[in-house]
Amino acid sequence: MSNLNFIKLIEEASSVVGKTFPLYAFVTSNPLSGYEKDTFFDATESAQKYFSGSFFPTASVYQQAWDINEIDEQVLKNMLIADGYMESPDFYLQQIENSKPLQEENANHNLDTMMVKWLSAFLDEGMAEWEMPNRTEGFYSAWRKLAKYDGKLGVKSLNEIPIDATNALQQALKVYTDKEYLQIFEYHIAALAGWTGYIKYRAENNTDWQQKYPITLTDYLAVRLWVANRIQAQIVAPKKDRTAQKEQAKLQYIWLKAWEKSLQNKLVQKLEKKQTTVEDVIIADEIPDAQLVFCIDTRSELLRRHIEAQGKYETFGFAGFFGIAADYKDLNTGIIRKSCPLIVGSAYTISESCYTNKTAELVSFKKTAEDLKFKNYFFKRLKNMLPSAFGYVEGSGLIYGASLVARSLFPAKLYQIEQKNSKPHESFCDTKIQHSHLTDDTLASIPLAEKVAIVNSAFAVMGWQKFAPLVVFAGHGSHSKNNPFGSSLDCGACAASPGRNNARMLASLANLTEVKEALAAEHNLFIPSNTVFIGAEHNTTTEDIVLFDGQVPASHHEYLKALKVNLKKAQLIAIKQRRGLASDEINHVYKKANNWAETRPEWGLAKNGGFIIGPRNLSKNVDLESRCFLQSYDWRKDDSGDLLEAIMQGPMTVTQWINNHYYFSTVDNDRFGGGTKITHNVTGQFGVVQGNGGDLKVGIPLQSVKATDDEMYHQPLRLSVIIEAPLERVTAILDKNPNLKSLITNQWIYLLVMDPLKEGAPKLYKTNEVETVA
Repeated sequence: MSNLNFIKLIEEASSVVGKTFPLYAFVTSNPLSGYEKDTFFDATESAQKYFSGSFFPTASVYQQAWDINEIDEQVLKNMLIADGYMESPDFYLQQIENSKPLQEENANHNLDTMMVKWLSAFLDEGMAEWEMPNRTEGFYSAWRKLAKYDGKLGVKSLNEIPIDATNALQQALKVYTDKEYLQIFEYHIAALAGWTGYIKYRAENNTDWQQKYPITLTDYLAVRLWVANRIQAQIVAPKKDRTAQKEQAKLQYIWLKAWEKSLQNKLVQKLEKKQTTVEDVIIADEIPDAQLVFCIDTRSELLRRHIEAQGKYETFGFAGFFGIAADYKDLNTGIIRKSCPLIVGSAYTISESCYTNKTAELVSFKKTAEDLKFKNYFFKRLKNMLPSAFGYVEGSGLIYGASLVARSLFPAKLYQIEQKNSKPHESFCDTKIQHSHLTDDTLASIPLAEKVAIVNSAFAVMGWQKFAPLVVFAGHGSHSKNNPFGSSLDCGACAASPGRNNARMLASLANLTEVKEALAAEHNLFIPSNTVFIGAEHNTTTEDIVLFDGQVPASHHEYLKALKVNLKKAQLIAIKQRRGLASDEINHVYKKANNWAETRPEWGLAKNGGFIIGPRNLSKNVDLESRCFLQSYDWRKDDSGDLLEAIMQGPMTVTQWINNHYYFSTVDNDRFGGGTKITHNVTGQFGVVQGNGGDLKVGIPLQSVKATDDEMYHQPLRLSVIIEAPLERVTAILDKNPNLKSLITNQWIYLLVMDPLKEGAPKLYKTNEVETVA
């Protein structure tokens, strides 16, 4: 078989695993994304061929949901009877409990161990002091030159190993037929899904590390299959009888659907009750004192509600990259990182520009950064160099010990001191934007037409009608110590980066006089001359909102002062409610943010289950328990349906990734999650393994989805999306986008449509038809 044919087969086989994102950009994504062409249930059956473990909640999880009335008894009974199950729910729950899947022994444990050793060495991204030789030649070539030094392989001469990956595959598979190749490739790619998922990520995203040290799944399979033959490991996947498991899965699936239906009914009842009993605080003709735009993130829902309760404030929901398809160049390190969704190509680069009267602050900032960089490098060398290692450990032990004690006993106090003494660069720098393919010297900024388009699209998607004196674009980020998965708590819309930079950039563009004038002339969007836009960041660990207000004019200081007071009030209420505290113990969240031993600095997106696309009046003053993503949208301002289509293609798709990642991380944390943080070991600076080796962890850590090892926190349910728009518009969009439609018809997500041209009640979409939910 030719190299091209091998590559095509391997590309097809790679669909059995999703991408594994690196720790520094840990984006949640559906681990079964390659199976989305099938129905959810059929996908779990297909994946079961390669992944042992569970794809549905266990009996104990269902029992917990049943005990707290999260599953409606009548809904469950109706679904059981519809599928021919006539006994009581308790009877079938016991059946699920009695049929736990057996732990399957890994016949290729030794092979996996050998591959992890080679992959860890080759893929290292600067963590190892001594790097693997010959990496620039690619994985297969580098391995081939070193294989004879691996005593377990017994290679005496380089000539024993084929010269390239294609020849190695042909040699390893010479006793098998072409028809068997695909299944063999799938079996061995799935065997170490975390590692192969990371190879897939590097190859498809062509990262800097990939360009320097290339590796492909073809290389990986060539090495693995050659080694497998050498040590007589298993080449073909063993056949397994899963008849009993499939029958059991049907029962688990009915319980899951009943739970999801119960959540939908409760959500619909809340929204319908709100529509008939609650009036908006800010009437249509009244201008609010301030407007705040938050990310659609579920963690924003609670804070938005409490901010609105403090006064004449209006809030909106918008994907946290704020419509700017950009990368961000860090002022401190110079490193450029993606700051928009992975499914969006980066057209721009956001960087920093010092205010003309703040150059001294910039010089001081850069000097501090350089000093810190040298200090870190110097101490790393002292720790790792043989002549100094022992003396360094002995000599520095007292200092490190004192620091460790202080951070263990007084984390909250240290956090407050650090925050007080830090001077963020936002106080002396503004953002600038340019095309990604151009250098600073080539183009200082982008054309006016593009600036106008960015600002206009943001307001158009949200259905903006009036402008307050202060408009705040609030990105979000998280703060935690000693947390390898820390980036997973930042903004998913910004590719696991904080959203502050995009928020500041949009504010800067909206403040430009020429942009305001063009918006009025070209888009009939009139921004008052007294409206000032500012960026901000919502710290989701502490609920604090930092306003980047250094350039706000004196005329707006009273508005700003009042807003800060009310944001502090909202913060304290949110802390109390989200953490379940008896009082607003702000030290409690400061401790969580700065404690090196804290396994749960915050809950992230746990409990996410809904996504509401529509105007704020649908859900205002409704306690959605931080379970819903909230995207502002006004169907009346979108005659073409283009804005709704963009929301469904973008935020709705991304939230499906998030939801499914949390789902699978909860139902089987060992296979699809991140495992327990207690025994995490960071490898190569890009991933985590459990203990001293094994597969790369691909999902959310145990402590981020469960209250204890056995007690549920995240409720593993598929996403229920509610859209307020004419049904014909939604149907047209789905017919135009078959991949989007298949997510709904294949039941990866639920779609409920509130048609304002009819009765407006949410109804479940089913292949161009709808049915009443409650």
